[in-house]
Formats: sequence, structure tokens, C-alpha cells
Amino acid sequence: MVQAKSWILTKYFDGFPKDSNFELKVEELPEPKDGEVLLEAVFLSVDPYMRPFSSVRMKEGDVMIGTQVAKVIQSKNPAFPVGSHVVGRCGWRTHTVCDGKDLIPIMPDWPQDVSLSLALGTIGMPGLTALLGIEEVLGLQAGETLLVNAAAGAVGSVVGQIAKIKGCKVVGSAGSDAKVAYLKELGFDEAFNYKTVSSLEEALKKASPEGYDCYFENVGGPFSSVALQQMKNFGRIAVCGSISTYNDTTPQTGPYPHLTMIFKQLKMEGFMQSRWEHKHPQSLKRLIGWLKEGKLQCREHITKGFENMPAGFMGMLKGENIGKAIIAV
Repeated sequence: MVQAKSWILTKYFDGFPKDSNFELKVEELPEPKDGEVLLEAVFLSVDPYMRPFSSVRMKEGDVMIGTQVAKVIQSKNPAFPVGSHVVGRCGWRTHTVCDGKDLIPIMPDWPQDVSLSLALGTIGMPGLTALLGIEEVLGLQAGETLLVNAAAGAVGSVVGQIAKIKGCKVVGSAGSDAKVAYLKELGFDEAFNYKTVSSLEEALKKASPEGYDCYFENVGGPFSSVALQQMKNFGRIAVCGSISTYNDTTPQTGPYPHLTMIFKQLKMEGFMQSRWEHKHPQSLKRLIGWLKEGKLQCREHITKGFENMPAGFMGMLKGENIGKAIIAV
């Protein structure tokens, strides 16, 4: 019998998450039946989406939602041999018994010198979000100017690099000088610390006086209101996240963008990468190709220890990470 640890959501979040929202539980797992596998988590992901999704996809007392890279340690399913690695939506658990239906095997040609944790980041959901947002939602073209906020995060950092691969001018906003320095390392044309500029409007104008063709939105709130004013006519906006609003107890209100959208004839579209699931295998191959060619750089913020998952999650929501926030068991 295997002892499995899991983190439970004891009470829905009210404002910013607290330690008291989580409880560590231990249970004995049964032996896998025919067709089942026993997984052991190696790396777990903490992502901004978990905060808003927890209130619509979970009940109090459920195991926290999330994705992990896991090793198959027992198998009664020939598709998943012992010792192989998979990506699974198993939640915040150290061990899981499952039938393998929703498991994605790590691609067979995964490079030996690349950490499997990247399957939760640049070569995983955040990388797919960046690539599909750019190509399917924005239709970004060479020579255009792209604005991305939360640009040093798991998604934003990949967005900027793909836009550079496509021959675009890239402007990034981030929340610390260290993050801005990282964006410069990645080849962003312009980058600024939104917390220290005297005027966001002036910073955006200075970075691209002619305005922006495309805006990859990760933040929402007041930043969005200012950024929309800087769009070119017929500009396109991909709404991926709204992290500035996730922990609000009272919803933010206005200013409202409708007149700006009408006058500038803007197109704004919300999206999730799961819409293009049929494109995932090919898209992951493209991402890993760019990684091998040195065109994509990855940075991870690794928290060690399953017991530290809530702290890693809350740290990510505070913006403590540069690149992808990962828990290493």
C-alpha cells in the first residue's frame, strides 16, 4: 500500500489565499486494477488560473486542481510502462491511481539534457497558451508591434520570445527591476517596471510612440484601461489572464473600454489553449524545436518540497517568480 499526500481546499478563497485555506491529508491508496497505473509526482505546477478556477471547478474539501509530471511506478496498463513519465491533471497529490485516460506521455524524443519540469512550462500549457494566443487569436505578423504584460511570467516570457522569432517589435511590462533585466536578456526591444514608472501611459507611449498592433493581456484591471488607449486602429487583443483582479473581494469597476474599442475598431478575444487541443502535439514539437535551436530560453522558479505547495502558490500570485513556478517533490 502506498501512502499518498494531497492538499485539500478547506474553504473557498476570500481575497488573497491564506494558509488556513489548505489542509494536508494522507491516505492509503489501493493497488492498481487492470488498466490502471500508480503515479508518483516528480514536478507539480502552480499557476494563476488555479485562483479563479477554484471557485467554479471545485467544491470545498476537494483536492486542489493542477497538473504534474509524474513517474509510473506500478502499471497494469500496457500504454504506460513502469519508469515512463507522463503529464497528468492529478491535482496537488504525491501519488495517484488512475486509468490513464487523461494522461499525456512525455514525447519520446524529449532531450536528455532538458528537465522534465519544462513539460509544465515552456513545453507545456503555458508555452501552448503563448503560441496559440499569438497565432490563432492575434494572427501576429512580421513587422508588427506587440505589447505583453506580466512579461517575465511563465506565459509572458514565451509570448515575447515567439514574437521576436516572428520578426516583431516587443514591449514588455513587469513588476521588478530584476524582471525587466531578464526581459532585456530575452531580447525584448523595450521593457519597463510598471511599479516604478511615474506614468503608465507615458511609459507605453515612450516604448512605442506609434502605438501597438497587438496586445497579449495577462493582467487586466487599470493596466488594461491605459493600454487600450495606446492601440493602433484595428488592433487585436488576446485576453489570456487578469491576475490583477483574481484576489479582489469587491469587483473592480470601470473605466469601461467600449468607446475606445469603437473609435479604434479593436478586436478583443478571450481564450484558453484547450480550444486547439488537436494542435497540441505539433505545437509542442515546434516549441521544443525552438528550444533546441536556442531561440527559446526558459527560467524556472523552483520550490522544493510537496509540503511547500501552498507557499509556492501564494508566492507565485505575489509575483515572486521569474519564469515558471514549479514545485519539485
